Parts: sequence; structure tokens; C-alpha cells
Amino acid sequence: MEKKRWDCTALPKGWKMEEVTRKSGLSAGKSDVYYFSPSGKKFRSKPQLARYLGNQMDLSSFDFRTGKMLMSKLNKNRQRLRYDNNNQNKGKPDLNTSLPVRQTASIFKQPVTKVTNHPNNKVKTDPQKAVDQPRQLFWEKKLSGLNAYDIAEELVKTMELPKGLQGVGPGCTDKTLLSAIASALHTSAAPITGQLSAAVEKNPGVWLNTAQPLCKAFIVTDEDIRKQEELVYSVRKRLEEALMADMLAHVEEAANDGEALKEEGNGSEDMESV
Repeated sequence: MEKKRWDCTALPKGWKMEEVTRKSGLSAGKSDVYYFSPSGKKFRSKPQLARYLGNQMDLSSFDFRTGKMLMSKLNKNRQRLRYDNNNQNKGKPDLNTSLPVRQTASIFKQPVTKVTNHPNNKVKTDPQKAVDQPRQLFWEKKLSGLNAYDIAEELVKTMELPKGLQGVGPGCTDKTLLSAIASALHTSAAPITGQLSAAVEKNPGVWLNTAQPLCKAFIVTDEDIRKQEELVYSVRKRLEEALMADMLAHVEEAANDGEALKEEGNGSEDMESV
């Protein structure tokens, strides 16, 4: 292993940053980053560092991998803090995580219950009452243009859908189709079959089935299931190898640290004997 240690200017005075590069094994070339407090305590992750520093320093814009403050993220945090201070008297924020479906009140008749002490009173219900709230057509387009970024503010690669899945409706893109299928799997327990009516391609505003995602009807074959099983097995195998290599590297690092401490102890004893 190759170790490099230097002062971390983004943290308080006395903090050190160490980068360990592995030279052999399956994880050769991989680098691990550690931080050392002025007292010599070692930290392996950003959450450990944040718990130790507490209120001494805000690490929300700190990049653990590079040891620097991300200025773009720091400016965003400052703008958000300024906005929160200006709007703190305007009520609580909306923390609702429901999907952006139509939120208007239902126009259908609702059951009415009349409660009195008279024994002849009965509960009257409307048999044609709507059970589900009506959904706005093509609401999935509200999710277009949204992207996911990692801690280094790099764009996260999106999933690639199978060729058999084809979108329907105006302006339907792969991202819109992906969000529609994900929301259907998340909110509905019914099977996902797509739009079964052929007329939906001619006039989706009239024939669209809002309970199904914005895609044409498709069939999952046994071959598709077999390919997916092979893909899952391959990914699990790679994950197992990576975890095993990481564990062996940590064991080797601990052994090297122990030998280094032992050599330092022997050196100090020799100096005392002299």
C-alpha cells in the first residue's frame, strides 16, 4: 500500500487527511481516504466526522473524498438559509411526499349519514359513489426535467428500459415512461400491463387508462425473466467479490498498522537501553 498524508485546510487546524492506495489484489488502484484529529483519532466516513465535530463546523458542503468544500453547494446552502430566514413567518413548509396527482375535491355524490336519537333513521349511501379520486391526465410530465446528482454534483446515470416498452401520449420520453412505470409499481397492487386499448394511440386524451403507465401493452416472457435472473446473479457475484476484496484489504491494513506500532515500540525500547 502507498500512503500519503497532508494537512486538511478545510477542517480546523491540526486535522490531517490520509489517502491509501492499494497496489495489489482485486481492488488494486482503489484509494481510501481517512482523517485524523489533532489527538490522532482516525475517522473512516463523513458521518463519523460530523458526529465528532458536532456544532463546531457545518459539513453539509464538505466533500469527504477530496477534503474540500464544494463552493457551488455552499452557495446553494447559503441561498436556502437566506430564503428560510425570509420565509420563516409564512407558515410551515409542505412536507407532503405524495405523487403530483390532481388534488381537487371530488364532484361525485358522497354518502350522507344522519345521526339523531330517532329509531327509524337510516344511513343512505349512493351506490354510484366514486371510490378512487380522479387523476389528471399525463401528470407524469410534471416529473420531466428532474435529474439526480451524487455528492460530487455529478449526474447519476439513469436506467435503460427494455426495447419492448414504448411510450404513448404527447411528448412521452424515456424519462417520463420510467417515472410512470415506477409510480405505477409504487402506488398500485394491480398487474402492470400497459395500455391495452389500441385506440389510445389515436386519441390518448380520451382512451387513456389512468390506472396503467404511459406505455403500450407488453408481455413479459420466460426469456426476459431468465435474462433478468442472470443479470441479478452477475451483479450479486461482483458485489460479493468487491466486499471480500475490501475485507481482505482492511485486514491487511490492520496487520500493517500493528507491525508499524510494534516496530515503533522496539525502537523506543532500544533508545531507552542506550
